[in-house]
Amino acid sequence: MTTETPSPVAAPEPPPAALSLQELAARTAALREQVSRAFIGQTEVFDQVLLALLAAGHVLIEGVPGLGKTLLVRALAASVSCTFGRIQFTPDLMPTDVTGHAVYDPKAERFQIRRGPVFANLLLADEINRAPAKTQAALLESMQEGQVTIEGRRFALPAPFMVVATQNPIEQEGTYPLPEAQLDRFLVKVLIAYPSFEDEKRMVEEVLGGRIAADLDVSRVQPVLSQPELHALQQGVAALHVDPAVVDYAVRIVRASREWPGVIGGAGPRGGLALVRLARAQAVLDGRDFVTPDDVRAVTLPALRHRLTLAPEALIERQDADDILKALLHKVAAPRQ
Repeated sequence: MTTETPSPVAAPEPPPAALSLQELAARTAALREQVSRAFIGQTEVFDQVLLALLAAGHVLIEGVPGLGKTLLVRALAASVSCTFGRIQFTPDLMPTDVTGHAVYDPKAERFQIRRGPVFANLLLADEINRAPAKTQAALLESMQEGQVTIEGRRFALPAPFMVVATQNPIEQEGTYPLPEAQLDRFLVKVLIAYPSFEDEKRMVEEVLGGRIAADLDVSRVQPVLSQPELHALQQGVAALHVDPAVVDYAVRIVRASREWPGVIGGAGPRGGLALVRLARAQAVLDGRDFVTPDDVRAVTLPALRHRLTLAPEALIERQDADDILKALLHKVAAPRQ
């Protein structure tokens, strides 16, 4: 037998203290300020990751190497007093390398559970598409159910739990495309491009001050939120009022994606849930305690771009999911504010 008793899968927690709109805005502003000390520029990228954090969802970041994907996650982890884990995905990575495994202790003559890096509040899954399907499936249980299964026993993951995965869109050799079921578990897919000239110049200047390493300094990022405060922040976002007309608008966008020309697989019901969750977070970032149709439009691309499967003719015409969604937003009528 193992020496560690499995944690309850859904341990009850005392509800966090309610936060006012001013407190919500102040905490998100503090997060922005701290992360910007290490992660230069790319404001839209960070805002989308921040939206997912506020909405308690997982993030898939796609971009070529060297654009700061890992740096962003490290800076975000440093700004929140929570545990941080990192997994470098490779083709030979096993599920037990993610979740943990039982190790036999000859002195005690029994098995002990050695927990894997997934037992963290913020998990960086670097180059996730390099892992085989069975390893991705182990991570899927963690993302969907907030738990892992080791030797037939279920262990609850710490709360809050957020996976930020990265992948390279160009290099395909030695990669395994993420299954649709796993893509659907990501609340947002963030596309990161090359920085502007001024931002890139500032990055170069930052590492010229006698530093040996070529990376930016994350040690300057100070924690501004504790785990209970982050939980309270997420609860505050979840409590925002959403008018039925806005919900109707979000659902109509999702349903239109299933019938749009050039799309053979539209967004499922999780797409509508993602739109509403992210729209509430967008309202908080804008300092409002209510959600508008503009909030839904603002988050549609990151919320739905990874949930569409395009037809071959659309790909031949060099259309991508963002092109489809922009055209769709132009056609689906928004409620009057």
